Amino acid sequence: MCTNTFLLNLDCASLDSCEGASFLQSAFWGRFKARFGWEAHAFSAGWLGAPAGNPALPLLVLSRPLVRGIGFAYAPWGPELPADLAAPSARTQALAELARGLRRNLPRNTAFIRFDPPWHILEGQGGGQGALFLQRPFSRAAVDVQPPDTVLVDLDQGDEALLAAMKEKCRYNIRLSMKKGVAVRRCDEAGLGVFYRLLEETAKRDGIAIHSRDYYGTLFALAKDDSRVEMRLYIAVCGGEDLAAIITLFRGEEAVYLYGASSDSRRNLMAPHLLQWTVIRDARAFGCRRYDLFGIPPDGDPSHPMVGLYRFKTGFGGRIIHRGGSWDFSYRPLARALFSLAESLRGNLRARKKRRA
Repeated sequence: MCTNTFLLNLDCASLDSCEGASFLQSAFWGRFKARFGWEAHAFSAGWLGAPAGNPALPLLVLSRPLVRGIGFAYAPWGPELPADLAAPSARTQALAELARGLRRNLPRNTAFIRFDPPWHILEGQGGGQGALFLQRPFSRAAVDVQPPDTVLVDLDQGDEALLAAMKEKCRYNIRLSMKKGVAVRRCDEAGLGVFYRLLEETAKRDGIAIHSRDYYGTLFALAKDDSRVEMRLYIAVCGGEDLAAIITLFRGEEAVYLYGASSDSRRNLMAPHLLQWTVIRDARAFGCRRYDLFGIPPDGDPSHPMVGLYRFKTGFGGRIIHRGGSWDFSYRPLARALFSLAESLRGNLRARKKRRA
């Protein structure tokens, strides 16, 4: 494979300068992950075909050890590439060049680097998901780190248009929740105790893994020191009982639904629907232009263990998009293969737990 065809230069940069399109490519996210065992590396990547006068694009790469003497690196929803690199072969070659260039700037024990490429296709607009996949020398990761499929709600419209775009059942549930007396209050960091109690209840019910309470508290603590990010926590209450809670991130034109939790009690009041509607309206008032519901199953297959999540999130009427998932570039193929096997076994175990939940 040819080299130096697309990548003009790759320079180390300060973390503060790392402000990509997604929050996962931000200085805030780099600092957050650095609190939990990762090392954040910021780069400036110059690409042929990038806009004139602005040839370099920021790139955040995270690294961490796996076992003694072996580590790996990860670029969440990066890198951004010039629009004219649309063909899978061109994207593959560009990322391979980048991976080779990054190697000398990463810890010496790095066995492979994982990419979650940010490009996507809209459901129903053709092209096929095969166009998102990378070719050799990349290998498909055993488990996706970020959700490849999601729903984006367009916030450049008023309340009536937003409601009209929703599925009828979703609109009904929002109005039912309001009619039954559910109220939503914004609590932010002060609501973390309630949120975590509901999250533990949700994890037990759905068979999912959760982080420590400190993990969620750190999000809010770091956001206080970053003017470009606002973390919000909302709680839905009825009759003095906490029914559901969500944590969201507002950043520039992007709002993201990060974490949600709900009680086993009074689920007929549809509190999560009213929570989402409140966030949608607040995000628009904040200046965000899109709301990312951040993760759905690839389709509405009724046999999928998370089909309920698909129906809930797609009910809000946004655009369904598909990404290509996680891909690995090996520096030490044997180490990467062993890690991939372990990752696959762990992923299968988690899937079985979800099906039993």
